[in-house]
Amino acid sequence: MENVPTPNSRSHNLYQRALKVFPSGVTHDNRYFGGIEPVYIARADGSRKWDVDGNEYIDYWMGHGALLLGHGHPAIVNAVQRQMALGTHYGGSHPLEVEWGELIQRLVPSAERVKFTQSGTEATMMAVRVARAHTGRQKFLKFQGHFHGWSDAMTAGFHAPFDVPSSVGVARSTLGDVVVASTDMAEVERILAKDSDIACVILEPTGASYGTIPLPEGFLAGLRELTRRHGALLVFDEIITGFRYSPGGVQQQTGVIPDLTTLAKIVAGGLPGGAVVGRADVMAALEFRPGDAEWNRYRRIHHPGTFNANPLSASAGVAMLEIAATGEPQEQAARFGYRLIAEMNRAIAELGIEGSCVYGDGSIFHVLLGRGARTSPDGALVPGCADILTLREANKPQIKAALQTGMLRRGVDLLSGQGGIVSTAHTEADLTQTATAFYETLRDMREARLFT
Repeated sequence: MENVPTPNSRSHNLYQRALKVFPSGVTHDNRYFGGIEPVYIARADGSRKWDVDGNEYIDYWMGHGALLLGHGHPAIVNAVQRQMALGTHYGGSHPLEVEWGELIQRLVPSAERVKFTQSGTEATMMAVRVARAHTGRQKFLKFQGHFHGWSDAMTAGFHAPFDVPSSVGVARSTLGDVVVASTDMAEVERILAKDSDIACVILEPTGASYGTIPLPEGFLAGLRELTRRHGALLVFDEIITGFRYSPGGVQQQTGVIPDLTTLAKIVAGGLPGGAVVGRADVMAALEFRPGDAEWNRYRRIHHPGTFNANPLSASAGVAMLEIAATGEPQEQAARFGYRLIAEMNRAIAELGIEGSCVYGDGSIFHVLLGRGARTSPDGALVPGCADILTLREANKPQIKAALQTGMLRRGVDLLSGQGGIVSTAHTEADLTQTATAFYETLRDMREARLFT
């Protein structure tokens, strides 16, 4: 059986039903592939998942990056099952939320205080609000191609052309307080020196779109110095990188400590949940002050949220972070990621597909086909080898579609047809199958003259 939806397959029939329920039949933009019908997943375990037609896939979505330990890790399953029997929502405080917050404080260098949210998008919204409250300023600066969720303000500067929001329906007045810059230190310095109303600078600390567009060398340290000098807060969006690059995220790995950090995905062990963490004096904007009616009504940040720190997410988050705290999962996933990058680049070289590469940083890899790119032996993108402003969107739609379809047929599900995320559950057999599938898919694409 071919591992793609065919007429009368269960996946095909589900998609026809979904088209009558959801716009374009999907519930997340990244699951829309144009002319490719989605496969519908019935179950998952470890590094593998199975669709409703019984087809098996090596999974490189890994819960959009939330599943550092793979699908169904026993420690997380057991923790969630125990908590499910005790209750999913108490409408009150509970011990697990304290344990969860303390674990985050212990692992993340910037986490003097923690505030839980229900998603990563909410976390970035809160971080900007906290920065505004603390500084008394209105604007914030973000970078071209960096993703911080789908709230109104964060639609600015994500897709090229960067002066057009990535979505319609966004109020122009909202975008007036967003400054979008390139990752050029001189440009950022000019902006901060000229505009004293910028409350914070927010960025993905490995580069735009979870490292698809890498940052210039020394950029984080330079940005830390600049923001301090100009009185703006520095915010790291570690929603994907948090607990993945090291137990304390990119900030622990680099030694560059931001004022605020946004977290989600791994922080909740694969269940919904996020957090904003940061300096105690900055996070004080969220505090109640007994007896101070003026502060509580007019000066503090109002923050409800039905599922904030809910017991089920907390149980999964505690189980995940206790394992992540050892550092072993991050090292294991990174080793596999670098080996996979090397094997996939070997396939590109053997087939003579010029201007293409697979690159990445540890457990995250990106596929770039036909854009004049080169990598160093460790899989890092060589500076200057591609137009980084269009790098994230470099793979033409027909190339993305052919790559995704070809890999699915061979039992491999790439993340959006442009790369993937590795977990500790991936195995030697997965490595061999993925490399073979990649070689055979590229060979078919070359024969179809998609690279000319």
